[in-house]
Amino acid sequence: MSENKTIKRALVSVFNKEGIDEIVKKLHSLNIEIISTGGTYDYINSLGVKVEKVEDITSYPSILGGRVKTLHPKVFGGILSRRDNERDKEHLLQYEIPEIDLVIVDLYPFEKTVQETIDESAIIEKIDIGGISLIRAAAKNYRDVVVVPSSNEYSMLLELLEAKEGETSIEDRKLFAASSFAVSSNYDTAIFNYFNKDNDIDQFRVSESYSNVLRYGENPHQLGAFYGDIEKVFTQLHGKAISYNNILDLDSAINLIQEFDETTFAILKHTNACGLASRPKLIDAWNAALAGDPISAFGGVLITNTVIDLETAEQINKLFFEIILAPDYDAEALSVLKKKKNRIILKKNSFDFTKKQFRSLLNGVLVQDRDIVTETVGDMETVTNNSPKENQNDDLVFANKIVKHSKSNAIVLAKDKQLLASGVGQTSRVDALKQAIEKANSFEQNLEDAVMASDAFFPFADSVEIAHKAGITAVIQPGGSIKDKDSIEYCNKENMAMVFTGNRHFKH
Repeated sequence: MSENKTIKRALVSVFNKEGIDEIVKKLHSLNIEIISTGGTYDYINSLGVKVEKVEDITSYPSILGGRVKTLHPKVFGGILSRRDNERDKEHLLQYEIPEIDLVIVDLYPFEKTVQETIDESAIIEKIDIGGISLIRAAAKNYRDVVVVPSSNEYSMLLELLEAKEGETSIEDRKLFAASSFAVSSNYDTAIFNYFNKDNDIDQFRVSESYSNVLRYGENPHQLGAFYGDIEKVFTQLHGKAISYNNILDLDSAINLIQEFDETTFAILKHTNACGLASRPKLIDAWNAALAGDPISAFGGVLITNTVIDLETAEQINKLFFEIILAPDYDAEALSVLKKKKNRIILKKNSFDFTKKQFRSLLNGVLVQDRDIVTETVGDMETVTNNSPKENQNDDLVFANKIVKHSKSNAIVLAKDKQLLASGVGQTSRVDALKQAIEKANSFEQNLEDAVMASDAFFPFADSVEIAHKAGITAVIQPGGSIKDKDSIEYCNKENMAMVFTGNRHFKH
């Protein structure tokens, strides 16, 4: 039997009718019989296109408020019948079941409804039953049937109809079937996650319908893609296409900047902050952030939580950087920043991070709760004889926010709400501290009365001793080491202040 098939009869049942008019008119011009249901029937009929009601075939009306329309043997028999199976042919003849060669469906918008309302009855009614069943049946029988599972495939079908005049190959039908199972699996995942929002069932389900093919992965010889609706996160105003590494940096940058309420500017390199400062004026925040490490800032990712003005843009424009992200830009500021053709300029949109984080490794996926704990002054327990000075309390909170988003082992040195230096990604906490001190000294940063934040406890007193000798007088750390008392005793001996938070912030 030929692998090519000619479409003679189509079933159309769609929620999204935009674009369906061109398709049904093309079907009509090809003398393809059209069957339809409910609102779709009314719409096709209003176009002046000949269409038959499903009810006229099944001899059953739409019942239960529209919950049951197509769920009938005369519909599913026509879809699932194998054209080369003699027994199937006999059943079609015996029960007067018409063959259906094309199924066009667009499901009820379940995910959109969940985003728009908390009315559970409205959400439940948007769980499509007949539509999803039609998609799965037609996809299963792809050897004989073409299935269009969503409005996203309308244009692909129209191109096929115009190119082949109603004929399809096995390759065409298999491609549509693959799209169909992608749609159905995504739909079922969304429904499961809605019902399992409290994670009572220990199952991991993630499905993303949108994908962006990237220039490459971490390196040019690796292919890369982003699955997710990245346009919900930011709007690109200028510049070249975003890369895999850009997205990694942007994720870190957004997570970091969201910790700060006052005007803050951050510069990141390889997902770590190399400069960050909070100031009443944006230009001052920028200058203080850049002063933290003007060398690493070259080619970095810039982010702020404040609208960028012309004065700040003119200073920023003096630096070579790859990406800038802000809530918005003054018109004059944007004009200045657009002077470099490849510079990526992004406007951050309002969106919420997922509550869970995923990481693929070995032969599976690691899943964890997002670290949403941010310590305040009220969460700090002073464990030394000396308490931090009033201005140091703010600096300790400031430094702790940065170290939370720095690669472990991590140490952050700060003063006057400015990142002086950090040591990140080291194999020992002492190495991280030495790296931070050396870096601060290389840029002539004054560490006298600065504070130190550590992402995890100190197993020995050596770190606080090194910090003290560098001029640091206050420390924030989680605590929890069996030798905490050694660090506490050293701090007491040297009149240093140390606070515990009780929360470790490893970031591997």
